[in-house]
Amino acid sequence: MTTIVTGGAGFIGSNLVDRLLADGGEVIVVDNFDPFYPRAEKEANLADALAQPRCRLEELDIRDSESAARLVDSVRPDAIVHLAACAGVRPSIADPRRYADVNVLGTIAWLEAATRFTPLPRFVYASSSSVYGVRDDPPFRESDPVDHPVSPYAATKHSCELMAYTYHHLRGLPVTGLRFFTAYGPRNRPDLAIARFTRLIDRGEPVPMFGDGSTRRDYTYIDDIVDGVVRAVERCSSASIYNLGRSDPIPLGEMIATIAEVLGRPAPIQQMPEQPGDVRQTFADISLASRELGYRPRVPFREGIRRYVAWYRSTTGRSD
Repeated sequence: MTTIVTGGAGFIGSNLVDRLLADGGEVIVVDNFDPFYPRAEKEANLADALAQPRCRLEELDIRDSESAARLVDSVRPDAIVHLAACAGVRPSIADPRRYADVNVLGTIAWLEAATRFTPLPRFVYASSSSVYGVRDDPPFRESDPVDHPVSPYAATKHSCELMAYTYHHLRGLPVTGLRFFTAYGPRNRPDLAIARFTRLIDRGEPVPMFGDGSTRRDYTYIDDIVDGVVRAVERCSSASIYNLGRSDPIPLGEMIATIAEVLGRPAPIQQMPEQPGDVRQTFADISLASRELGYRPRVPFREGIRRYVAWYRSTTGRSD
């Protein structure tokens, strides 16, 4: 099986690439090494994968529709997994135009490329739990309305869901959207809370806690996310959307305390006001993904943090 993975040098993408290669597939990684975080980290993510003959890298911007079409035409992949995007709620508030440009127009470029040639590939793309907005009636179900986004990032992700369905309706493209719920684990983006708090606690620096620590996130370990993606690729045949979470939201205060406990270091808290665009909670109902994909997350939160801290120490050279 041949798969194109856009954003394949990133956190979720590189872990997915490793899994696809381990399963015997051929992978073409597409990434433009956006400077949102250091190129060297993304290159390290791909080092093992690119050492294999069944993997190669195409460095290009996902908005480059001509290059996307040429690549799809030359490869004729069985599947395209579209993960590349401008990520993050808070940066999207500062630069909404760029988020709309990259996320929406970039997705359209790959939907166009996927439907220009036959046979049509399976098209699996990353959405986000942020599309659910501010909710006080968890858990969140795929059938719930998602017409009140509270950040430009969330709005772009919902827009991509709409565009994907349109290409399925007009051109018959099999599409599956995956609403990820706070993925974490080895290679975590350095700006995300678990990665950032681990560094701060390890260094003995203050940890900024936005709000009173009661906000909750449905943290989902990367191996479980990747397993859900692979299952979605295998079963992509119509137009579907699935939640990929753990269905076990963890309060912010407990998340910080767990990292500190696993590191064996105190966590000095710096109390901060809640930030615009943040939501009080995310909580995935995964019954649909369980029923239709066989998706069953297996890594409990504390075990996931233990694995992440072990990886962090192996890459930084820091120890107990």
